[in-house]
Amino acid sequence: MSGLKDVLAKIELVMGDITEEETEAIVNAANSSLLGGGGVDGAIHRAGGPQILKECREIRNAQGECPPGYAVITSGGNLKAKYVIHTVGPIWQGGIAGEDRTLKNAYLNSLRLAAEHDIKTLAFPSISTGAYRFPVDRAASIAIETVAKFLKEDRTIGKVRFVLFDEETYGQYERAMLSL
Repeated sequence: MSGLKDVLAKIELVMGDITEEETEAIVNAANSSLLGGGGVDGAIHRAGGPQILKECREIRNAQGECPPGYAVITSGGNLKAKYVIHTVGPIWQGGIAGEDRTLKNAYLNSLRLAAEHDIKTLAFPSISTGAYRFPVDRAASIAIETVAKFLKEDRTIGKVRFVLFDEETYGQYERAMLSL
């Protein structure tokens, strides 16, 4: 990948709480209902307050549920981030149901939505690796490769930060970056 050094300079790994990020947008690992849930989704809805849920309900009323691999955008409500991009990752089924492709699409559609809204800084969690049980090593490779390729081709986004919850996940993402 030519320009790899420039692209990797735009990707950061941190351990922390995505609800505290000061990036222009954060990505929510949402469920198809868009109405909040556990893990990252619940934390973002709690920290962002009722405005995010109100906007998610409006989106649902207009278009129905958000299918896996797709993304929608709301304001950040009470968060430091101006926007929340809600994407639905795949539920792990042993790798036999197109989970890799769906996860890649969740990242790609989030990045495209950010670029459409001229968002310069974006923070992702590790999508689908919690309750949806996607293997972290596999998810990390897909996430890093997808983001790096997108950043190489599209210059809108200047910084993508992966906000990771624990040391094991951080280590997997670090290995994925080193393998590029």
